[in-house]
Amino acid sequence: MCSVPRSLWLGCSSVAESLCALRCLQSIPSTRAHNQNTSGMESQNLVDDLSPKKNTVLKLSNGPVVGSRKRPSEGNYEKEKEHCIALFDQWSEAEQVEFVERLISRMCHYQHGHINSYLKPMLQRDFITALPAQGLDHIAENILSFLDARSLCAAELVCKEWQRVISEGMLWKKLIERMVRTDPLWKGLSERHQWEKYLFKNRTSEIPPNSYYHSLYPKIIQDIETIEANWRCGRHNLQRIQCRSENSKGVYCLQYDDDKIISGLRDNSIKIWDKQTLECLKILTGHTGSVLCLQYDERVIVTGSSDSTVRVWEVTTGEVLNTLIHHNEAVLHLRFANGLMVTCSKDRSIAVWDMASPTDISLRRVLVGHRAAVNVVDFDDKYIVSASGDRTIKVTTVREITSTCEFVRTLNGHKRGIACLQYRDRLVVSGSSDNTIRKIKVWDLQAALDPRAPASTLCLRTLVEHSGRVFRLQFDEFQIISSSHDDTILIWDFLNVSTNGQSEGRSPSRTYTYISR
Repeated sequence: MCSVPRSLWLGCSSVAESLCALRCLQSIPSTRAHNQNTSGMESQNLVDDLSPKKNTVLKLSNGPVVGSRKRPSEGNYEKEKEHCIALFDQWSEAEQVEFVERLISRMCHYQHGHINSYLKPMLQRDFITALPAQGLDHIAENILSFLDARSLCAAELVCKEWQRVISEGMLWKKLIERMVRTDPLWKGLSERHQWEKYLFKNRTSEIPPNSYYHSLYPKIIQDIETIEANWRCGRHNLQRIQCRSENSKGVYCLQYDDDKIISGLRDNSIKIWDKQTLECLKILTGHTGSVLCLQYDERVIVTGSSDSTVRVWEVTTGEVLNTLIHHNEAVLHLRFANGLMVTCSKDRSIAVWDMASPTDISLRRVLVGHRAAVNVVDFDDKYIVSASGDRTIKVTTVREITSTCEFVRTLNGHKRGIACLQYRDRLVVSGSSDNTIRKIKVWDLQAALDPRAPASTLCLRTLVEHSGRVFRLQFDEFQIISSSHDDTILIWDFLNVSTNGQSEGRSPSRTYTYISR
């Protein structure tokens, strides 16, 4: 028996049944086979008879093939078909393929379409079901792990075997883990809602089944949609921390994490607050002027003061580790990351520092360009964003640090000097005291980098709550925290918003959506 695939000889049989090319193209004498002594001679004569003769007339069209001779009787066709199949089964695979190729080349477009429809389902393979049968479950799981949520839902409905592969492979868990690794919004939700403890663990009895992650995914999507709607409509839950004391005259700066808030005050002190209880845990003293700016990480707190110095503090003990003296006037703002620190001053300059360690910090370069005091600066690996008393926000590329400072876009909108600013991904949030209204503005930096974008479209939202000058602010995907001369710290929470909260009427018609990539 020939080892050619079943799909091939069945297809050939269909060709013979549908239009009988052997019969239409040339007469095949029924006695020819009986006059030959070997099957080899029979096959050669059969192929020879397939060659067009001079007296053969063919019409190739979308309809049936019309020859110069009448259609044989049905009885002759059946005999000839069985005879051809018997000969076909005796040939080698190469001979069978050559014969079929020659046969197909003599057919019209309509016949090719019929053959294609006949062969297509034969060539399809359910590899997800077939792989586990060969002990290759991990390959099937790896293939399905590249699906998004919508496709994964559809795959579960294909059949029970596909559903089993998805369930045993914990593919919903892997999908959520992939999103947490790549999207800061997902990571933030996993930390706040505490389902991160069920991620990035091997299969043990401690982790829930795949059905838990399947039901968790739509809840996460609902949370993201809620946050997006709250940012867009201006809904937030507002908390207020009163910082007033006998000596305090305003909170100039702050930074927070999930456990604490660290603030710098006009009374020259630095206070550390418990974020949950809002109680003051520690007070650091040492500056001889108001603490105007600060930043901290797990090791150090770095502060800048109106005494023109920058101090580095040990975060747990409060010990002073280093004091930097460079600026001629008050240090208004600073930022550090990845071994680099940038400070800006009332002297209208921006200083770039190499920060090898808390005790080894050296000046690299000084940038100038603003026409007034540089109140705030922020940077990442692409851009430096600075704001000044000249009422402008300027954007420059990071590569300009090593050469000249070339501004690529200026954002205008504030009526008075800008006191605070943060740059994150594609957003810039700035605060000032515009006339009698204390404003926080949200800007679209991605649009600002497009020179064709109208200036009126760059400001996405304006928030108004403070009664005093807005000194400092910080934001992430879920909230904005701002401090003011009114001795308050406001927390604008866009995640935990009550349904009967503030009216949407206070929000401008321009909508603002903040959601990561």
